[in-house]
Amino acid sequence: MIEVIGVKFQKAGRTEYYSPGKERFYKNEFVVINHKKRGMELARVIIPNKAVNDDEVVTPVPAIHRRATEEDLIKYEQNIIDADKALEICKKHIHNHELDMRLVNAQYTLDKGKIIFNFTASERVDFRELVKSLAFDLKTRIELRQIGVRDEAKILGGIGPCGRSLCCATYLGDFEPVSIKMAKDQNLSLNPTKISGACGRLMCCLKYENDYYEETRKKLPDIGTMIDTPHGKGKVIGLNILDVTMQVKVPEMEAPIEFHIDEIEI
Repeated sequence: MIEVIGVKFQKAGRTEYYSPGKERFYKNEFVVINHKKRGMELARVIIPNKAVNDDEVVTPVPAIHRRATEEDLIKYEQNIIDADKALEICKKHIHNHELDMRLVNAQYTLDKGKIIFNFTASERVDFRELVKSLAFDLKTRIELRQIGVRDEAKILGGIGPCGRSLCCATYLGDFEPVSIKMAKDQNLSLNPTKISGACGRLMCCLKYENDYYEETRKKLPDIGTMIDTPHGKGKVIGLNILDVTMQVKVPEMEAPIEFHIDEIEI
């Protein structure tokens, strides 16, 4: 067994695990982590000290750098303000260098040792001259990271077709594969405008609900199957997976009859 804590660097980011050492941390407490890729970062504790099996985490588990102080929190808030200013500077340089790229956001590491610019572009961008201009103005290490449209939606947030805040920006940690087959299995219109999210890709909630549809669909007969009903043999002509019901055409009846799965022996 090994003791770990789970932290998130962003509200809807992925949970990462670190060793607390001899310290005890509590939920929603802030910690400082020396991230191997991003450098010094502030993170929020999501899972307090917890003992897990060695095979549940990737070993060796990196250690927490230290507990965050009030000074760290003030510096973090100031870094957000400074990152917004750096974003405007970067936009001007992109315009001057005539680069075909769209800036999404900018993030300073906690110690301001590096600033990360996330951007989207339709193709590969040669931004070497841009990096030189930014390094001259900002006097820190520059990292430009090209991201996809789903990551852009996750960072910027927004309102989905359902009228609620985007799932990716509120609680989904990772993006899972979503296919058009999921929409077909859920009897949804295959009109792209109906099944696409704010990012223009298939809605993440198709995957979220897919397991229920797959499990329920196995209980129901295929359309065209002949089954025994309390009114005699009939042919299944329609299914309603949400209600776990089927529409059956019985020869002796004028109109189709709806049966719940519990009423029929398949």
